[in-house]
Amino acid sequence: MGTALAGCLGGGNGNGNGGGGGVPDTITIGALGPADSPMGDSILKSAELAVNEINENGGIAGADVEVSTKDTKDQPGTTRSVYQELTTGENVDATVGIFGSEQLLSIMGNIAQQSTVHLTAGAATPEAPALVEEDYETNKYWFRVGPINSVFLGESQVQFAADRFEQMGWEKIAFLAEDYKWTEPITNNIKSQLEEEVGVEVTEVRRVAEGTEDFTPVYDQLEADEVDGAYTALAHTGTTALVQWAQQQRPFGFGGIHVPTQLPSFYEATQGAAISTFSQTTATANSEVTEKTVPYANAYQEEYDSLPVYTGYSAYDAVYMIKEAIEATESVDSDDLVSELEGMSYTGTGGNIEFFGPDGRFPHDVRYGADYSQGVYFQWQADESGEGHQRVLWPDDLQEVDYQSPPWA
Repeated sequence: MGTALAGCLGGGNGNGNGGGGGVPDTITIGALGPADSPMGDSILKSAELAVNEINENGGIAGADVEVSTKDTKDQPGTTRSVYQELTTGENVDATVGIFGSEQLLSIMGNIAQQSTVHLTAGAATPEAPALVEEDYETNKYWFRVGPINSVFLGESQVQFAADRFEQMGWEKIAFLAEDYKWTEPITNNIKSQLEEEVGVEVTEVRRVAEGTEDFTPVYDQLEADEVDGAYTALAHTGTTALVQWAQQQRPFGFGGIHVPTQLPSFYEATQGAAISTFSQTTATANSEVTEKTVPYANAYQEEYDSLPVYTGYSAYDAVYMIKEAIEATESVDSDDLVSELEGMSYTGTGGNIEFFGPDGRFPHDVRYGADYSQGVYFQWQADESGEGHQRVLWPDDLQEVDYQSPPWA
């Protein structure tokens, strides 16, 4: 997926170095993500989908729009290289995407150097807005449309626990997080927050090493501690952890933030091992987070014969936010776009998107809360035919079902 839509590679259209204003005949947007990963694939396809729709409806301020997609291979070195291809080689007008906090942080310096607006749609690290706070003029070209950052993800887990654990019967839990940068802000305070704000007993907070292949010793300890659930923050190691939990039919629930189970195909791919697991995500294909959520998911499915994951919702919204900013300013100048994005309130597929200002808690990060981007928690439940479906557990206004314990528990 390294080709560009509607005219191959951009070239000469962009204004990444903050030159004069105005709108060129062709606007080029770069999209970055690991093509072999469902999260990256959803970024690239959603950017393409948005650009196709925009061109079918008159383009951006009358200009044709192209998208140039680049495979980051989920590696910092490759991410830097393809980002430079987009900004220096193809001179794109803006970029969207990036899955993986390590990959995002690897290009923050490049974003500053190129002075080209970038809207993140995948990485959750709070270190990016910290850089904007530290040196606004240098780093102001970075924004995050989604997901909510790791600090907010932790707050979301506490809020879900407070609202649902009693009904779920989760009085004693262990917290399992993979040992990656994105989980650090979550695990720093999760034990005290859950115990003090929710009243649940937390037996341990365990950071699982990268590359862990056997979770049996971990689950043996949880079973010995008689926990009601394993509350998770897992992405890269999530599939192995979940499948072994199901195969071993451990007598406790499993879920929290679990990125692999967000995939609409995950239940079938794991032959039903995902049953009763739950996860936070931006939206599900059937959840009416806004009036745009379901139409986007339907359009994605019609175009690609599959459903998007959370990164896709954010990437799709990011392209449309770039469109609105260019049309409002009648310019592709980076500084003009920054000023417009800072004050923008946009209803997207994943919620009402607004950014923190330069003096806000997380400068240029997406705001979190019921009035902004909040996300949903869903659970895999099977229908009478045995087919698995993602059913929303939380928040109240979108809830479809109550939590169900694993069938073997």
